[in-house]
Amino acid sequence: MQFDIITIFPDIFDSYINKGMIRLAQEKKKVKFKFHDLREYAVDKYGTIDDRPFGGGAGQVFMIEPLTKALKKIRKKKNSKVILLSAKGKVWSQSKAQSFSKLDQIIFICPRYEGVDERIKEFIDEEISIGEFILTGGELGALTIIDSVTRLLPGVLGGSDSLLEESHSTKGYLEYPQYTRPEIFKYKSKKMAVPKVLLSGHHANINEWRKKHSKFND
Repeated sequence: MQFDIITIFPDIFDSYINKGMIRLAQEKKKVKFKFHDLREYAVDKYGTIDDRPFGGGAGQVFMIEPLTKALKKIRKKKNSKVILLSAKGKVWSQSKAQSFSKLDQIIFICPRYEGVDERIKEFIDEEISIGEFILTGGELGALTIIDSVTRLLPGVLGGSDSLLEESHSTKGYLEYPQYTRPEIFKYKSKKMAVPKVLLSGHHANINEWRKKHSKFND
């Protein structure tokens, strides 16, 4: 899987992609990152990539010319998608992550300020939001999608069994509670114990308990 990210802050990704699972995925050659600084595709020598919105209003809007120049420079693979991160887009979900994990390349456009010239929609495949709230830029949204897709790629996680019973693996499914040592946790005058069935070694009873304590939301 190749991730291409168009952003004005390419360094903002460094810490996250070089730690934990995503670092290991890169070492296993399961994912590859390419960052494209939008200012390198500016329309003038001053690095201009945004301007005031026509009709007035607060803030600045990303201009279409630098974005289309960047998209033209990125070599698209056959099985790829161009994604615009936007509060107006379709809300990201586990089912979308599963679908996107079948792609060979995802190209992200990470806006800032008041967004992007609307004409960019002629050049993208999907507009995606990670929730009904506003962020200062699309970079965190891109990282969210990258994380949720990468962990689904074959060979990235230690065992595929960890994907089978986790929350949202099936639509509406919420995983059962998990516990680990100590068996009894003492806090002030209160003792909090692990459910006895989980300590019993009786697999049928444990499976029944887990089934009972899983949830399905509509």
